[in-house]
Amino acid sequence: MPAAYHERLHVPLRWWVQATMFLATVWLAFIVALPGWLAWGGSLALLALVYGLFAWVGSAHVAVRDGTLYAGDATISLDFLGTPEPLDSEGTRRVHGVDADARAYLLMRPYLSRSVRVPIEDPSDPTPYWLISTRHPRRLAKALTDHRIDQRAGDR
Repeated sequence: MPAAYHERLHVPLRWWVQATMFLATVWLAFIVALPGWLAWGGSLALLALVYGLFAWVGSAHVAVRDGTLYAGDATISLDFLGTPEPLDSEGTRRVHGVDADARAYLLMRPYLSRSVRVPIEDPSDPTPYWLISTRHPRRLAKALTDHRIDQRAGDR
């Protein structure tokens, strides 16, 4: 069954460009101040570290398929979810900041300012909600809501 929603939370291109320019500057400083082998070795190590970090942070996926919400490494059946709330940047900042609950599951990325807050309605789960960064909060919320509508129609 195809996914009702799928998104990879990849790091924006401008971060890669800025990191490349910064690493080129560091390489230039190293090449002037250190022996060649150490400058190249240090620069390549920093390059691998930064690019590896970007690849790891940007590897998170958000998907809705087969009656399940996938957010990073976590999964939950859509049957346990309440009505999702798409949040703009201000709403996300509020729910992630002053109105945050320490028990919530967070899949947040600093380069994404919008999110979806998904309440958990499983009485045995102490997690009150999931807060998931996304570039398309309305589309993710719609995919989650459509499942609830389909579920109710199937119960009739």
